Amino acid sequence: MNKDQESLGDRMDRRGFLECAAWAGTGLLWTVSGGILSSRAFGQEGTGKGGARAEFTFVQISDTHFGFSKEPNKDPAATVQEAIRKVNALPSAPAFVLHTGDITHLAKPAEFDAAAQVLKGLRADVHYVPGEHDVLSDETKPYLERYGKGTKGLGWKSFDHGGIHFVGLVNVVNLRPSGLGYLGAEQLEWLKKDLEPHSDSTPVVVYTHMPLWTIHEKWGWGTDDSEQALTLLRRFGSVTVLNGHIHQIMQKVEGNITFHTARSLAFPQPKPGEASNPGPMKNVPADKLREMLGITSVGVVSNPGTLAVIDSTLA
Repeated sequence: MNKDQESLGDRMDRRGFLECAAWAGTGLLWTVSGGILSSRAFGQEGTGKGGARAEFTFVQISDTHFGFSKEPNKDPAATVQEAIRKVNALPSAPAFVLHTGDITHLAKPAEFDAAAQVLKGLRADVHYVPGEHDVLSDETKPYLERYGKGTKGLGWKSFDHGGIHFVGLVNVVNLRPSGLGYLGAEQLEWLKKDLEPHSDSTPVVVYTHMPLWTIHEKWGWGTDDSEQALTLLRRFGSVTVLNGHIHQIMQKVEGNITFHTARSLAFPQPKPGEASNPGPMKNVPADKLREMLGITSVGVVSNPGTLAVIDSTLA
């Protein structure tokens, strides 16, 4: 970590900045309250600050890539089914599941059909946003025909649950020449109007495919106009941004906004800059693959704006 980064600790000032990559093992539990973080190993007692119990939980899955059939995972459907069994076996049933994109690998009708067949095994409603693999060549019709009900524009939406405002953003259409994501003026105007009725004390969870912070610009791991969205979000006391796309855990906390990326359920990708380009890591031993795939579970506890984020592998 560089001098602008701080090591992981039990607590961190809300003005601090945290960035770390690819935790191994079963993951860490993060409790977020007013910008203050506390952490504990996955499986320890308590889910919130002071041991508060979750009022409800939801789960994030990402990058299922139905249709992918190469190394290191020639059968992503099987690993997705493992994840579904893990979600369905959680001690507390999740209120819903967020899928943060790349449902399919090539946006083929058969891939969407296969995804629907497998994902219906989840015992919870699923809210989707597309990944760039779901809207190849900016063709959004196949995705919207399946997942566009109740959405606006190219698939963005919002809903409220348990006092939290959830916002699903689409940043995979009209990608910039560098490959960076793009929200666009129409969606940003919708976001402004969507947030206006909510008080500053309302916790907000944003879920999208590509990161809203620039992780590695050369690989397109970021969103070109994300700052405009973040400006609209900064007035809220607690904002959590969940994304997929990079197939590994990374986290950043900046002010009152926590950014958290999820593992893939299909294949891992290299850490930023550790390869000539992103893409599936091919030389992954079969017995190590499931340690690099996983799900994210988020619990909402009684303290206002408190979230507990647990990352767990399929191992």
